[in-house]
Amino acid sequence: MAPQGFGEAFLKASPDTGDTRSHVVLPWLQSAENVGLLLVTTKAGDTLAALEAWLPHIPNNTPVVLFQNGLGSQQTVAERWPSRPILAASTTEGANRPSPDVLVHGGAGDTWVGALTASAAEHTTRVMQRLAETGLRVHAEENILQRLWQKLVINAGINPFTALLDCPNGDILDSPFFQQNIDGLCSEISVLLQAETSEAIAPKVLRERIETVARSTASNTSSMRADVMAGRKTEIDFINGYLVQCGKRHSIATPVNQMLSERIKAL
Repeated sequence: MAPQGFGEAFLKASPDTGDTRSHVVLPWLQSAENVGLLLVTTKAGDTLAALEAWLPHIPNNTPVVLFQNGLGSQQTVAERWPSRPILAASTTEGANRPSPDVLVHGGAGDTWVGALTASAAEHTTRVMQRLAETGLRVHAEENILQRLWQKLVINAGINPFTALLDCPNGDILDSPFFQQNIDGLCSEISVLLQAETSEAIAPKVLRERIETVARSTASNTSSMRADVMAGRKTEIDFINGYLVQCGKRHSIATPVNQMLSERIKAL
């Protein structure tokens, strides 16, 4: 490993221009005192421990942007450091990591950023500008938790099925297992959405959204399937598992989400 940092091969896949590969050297952080913006891209389950190790060395006014899947980790961080400027981001950028030293950018998307703590609001515009400088399409989101819920719905309806069936996103649509469980899943999520966000969305509409995304990303491998294939711990506790915990708080039955969570953990 190079003393000045570590290397990553970055592959940009494009059906129009073909694949391009570049090598990027990422320097080791020498001092946390001058960090002007902290992007946290860990797995959801690793977020709290990572921040507990680093935040004591980072200025209190440094914006922290959380890029985690699912829900739960974001609220935990905001509650743990309520006086710090904590923001969350939700992105539809397509990326995966087929091997430890290779990152694949499979497609451009949109990224939404919003404040989780009161002190973060004044930093939102500057954070967006910094992210936009990298080429991302960035948007402000006043209700970032609602945006994260929208993505959670899609992840809950696609990721566990792809992991259990060991197939790309689009292949779940023809699976009897998916067909047998998707309506029950969407019914549970619809009730939970009403209880958690006061947003009323019919189960049929949720199913249509899930299936639309599954079709538009038909050849993609979900992050949960990739984790299972690599023998890594999944983020099920922050996706379907989070929905199960929401159900317990509101005394709402979530048998399909419970079943999916248990089966993923049994893999």
